[in-house]
Amino acid sequence: MSQAHSNLHRTAWGDWWEGTRRTDIWWTLAWFDIVLRYRRSMLGPLWLTLSMAAMIGGMGPLYSALFGTELSKFFPHLALGIIFWNFLSSMVNDSCNAFVGSGNYLKQGYFPISLFVWRSMARNLIQFAHQIVIYIPVALWAGISLSSHVLLFVPAFLLLMVNAQALGLMLGLVCTRYRDITQIVTSVMQMLMFLTPVFWLPETLPGRGQYILYNPLAQMLDLLRAPLMGNVSAAHNWWGILGWTAINLVLASMLFSKYRRRVVYWL
Repeated sequence: MSQAHSNLHRTAWGDWWEGTRRTDIWWTLAWFDIVLRYRRSMLGPLWLTLSMAAMIGGMGPLYSALFGTELSKFFPHLALGIIFWNFLSSMVNDSCNAFVGSGNYLKQGYFPISLFVWRSMARNLIQFAHQIVIYIPVALWAGISLSSHVLLFVPAFLLLMVNAQALGLMLGLVCTRYRDITQIVTSVMQMLMFLTPVFWLPETLPGRGQYILYNPLAQMLDLLRAPLMGNVSAAHNWWGILGWTAINLVLASMLFSKYRRRVVYWL
């Protein structure tokens, strides 16, 4: 193997770009991850859609009655909240094991380590594609009319992907070195689920409780959910996510540049 293909002789930018452009590798690995998970299953990945639909269908009328909210207004909010939260939390939790779960590849070849962050993201994108279709009948039933505001979903989703890549590199490195961090991240994500408007409406918060909506996951969720409900997210959510994106990119660049060559020794 030539030095040009070795992780020891790649720059940080070269490693990231080499891993990014090899879509043939990381997309195939992600697809095989899904296929192997549902091997010998008659419905295969459609179980992702059915299980999510059953959960949304069961929780919608119940939580609508508990909160005293009209079902046609609450159901789309809940459906998108659960779908997007499952997507967000899965990407964060999977990032912790992006390198640990790909240890066999990293030990046997000169693969760019960024490739395995893309693999984790692609796997979750495939799962998300199976689940977001649930929202179509919900939106039709609720009579949601989409306007040109729906186009704001595109930059919001791109911001999500940028942050997922940065967090994937950071958490992948840190959790490979310190395995206990994975459990901490999982516990924190479970706690944040209740501090983020997934199951409840933001307007139900009292005045002092509005500060909860400034957590980055709540802001990201609002950027993704508002356009698909025919609304526009508040400007402070855009500025907040742009700020968090800049911080994540700086931290990810620093950690990736300094520690990427040590990953194989930590496995």
